[in-house]
Amino acid sequence: MDGDGIGPEIVPEAVRVVQAVASMKEDLDIEWVHLSVGYQSLLERGETLPESTLSGLADLDGWILGPIGHMDYPKDNPRAVNPHPIIRKRFSLHSNIRPARSHPSISSIHEDVDLVIVRENNEGFQPDRNVFAGSGEFMPSPDMVVSVRVISRGNSEFVARTAFELARDRGAKRRVTIVHKNTVFKMGCGLFVDCCREVSMDYPDIQCDEVVVDTFAMKLAMAPQEFDVIVTTNMFGDILSDEAGGLVGGLGMAPGLCVGPKYAMAQATHGSAPDIAGKGIANPYAMVVSAAMLMSWLGQRAGDRSAIEVGDVISRAMDAVLADGRHLTPDLGGSAGSTQMADAVIDHIRRVEA
Repeated sequence: MDGDGIGPEIVPEAVRVVQAVASMKEDLDIEWVHLSVGYQSLLERGETLPESTLSGLADLDGWILGPIGHMDYPKDNPRAVNPHPIIRKRFSLHSNIRPARSHPSISSIHEDVDLVIVRENNEGFQPDRNVFAGSGEFMPSPDMVVSVRVISRGNSEFVARTAFELARDRGAKRRVTIVHKNTVFKMGCGLFVDCCREVSMDYPDIQCDEVVVDTFAMKLAMAPQEFDVIVTTNMFGDILSDEAGGLVGGLGMAPGLCVGPKYAMAQATHGSAPDIAGKGIANPYAMVVSAAMLMSWLGQRAGDRSAIEVGDVISRAMDAVLADGRHLTPDLGGSAGSTQMADAVIDHIRRVEA
């Protein structure tokens, strides 16, 4: 699903990189299905999220979704909906995994950063996904708005388990930090923290600690190297993951993966960047690495070593291209376009990984 803005420029590059690696695996065959979504779908089909897309997703193993520019959709058209929260909720993609990693060759505020923020995806204050029908935000008078926050035991436990499994897989630090504000939201954040603590009992090999969100935001800005895996609620995670991306080179360096019990969706953290759309200069890093994360997740779920290796190969190749420095997009200080950067990744894979 190409999405909006720069999506049609970077999603095909991510697919092309995955295809290049998969073609080297004799026992790995990927069938690609293009599904309509976003503003182009509105122009062609009269709606931003056709039912045919939703039914098509149900038949697939994993998905790649480009950035969505829903702020530009017509406000008076009920068929011009924001697709990604609907997809996330319909398919129970409870956990949003957002890594932030610094690279020696890329200018960043901090060096030696390697952390992951695991954000609950389908509840919280976000009014487009915290109630069954209608909106979790309403205006009882012209001078007052009421926003409802939803925290459930089920989603809290799922996102906590995602975080602890990640900490176990990542190795070195083996640490999960629970970020919350139970000093104020005694019931909402209180339930979230209680669920995380209960899940932590199943992972005695993983260190678990807690930090109040405002203190964590300060510590993240000052010493991000201290952290490993962070688990938090929806809005806190949305804000903190952008902060983390800014510490390591910007949102072009911020991949993401939405996961649930059955499905996963690669979705970079950044937006649709309409200011550079159509210029061919968008940084494909976040989208390519998101696709690599998807392949790793699919491989782990299915016990498919070849799919896991696709993710590993792409990550190594992308690191090598960043280190080389000759094929970087303008946001990283280079002059290459999206296609040229993806070409460099594919060329490295064919030269080194074949």
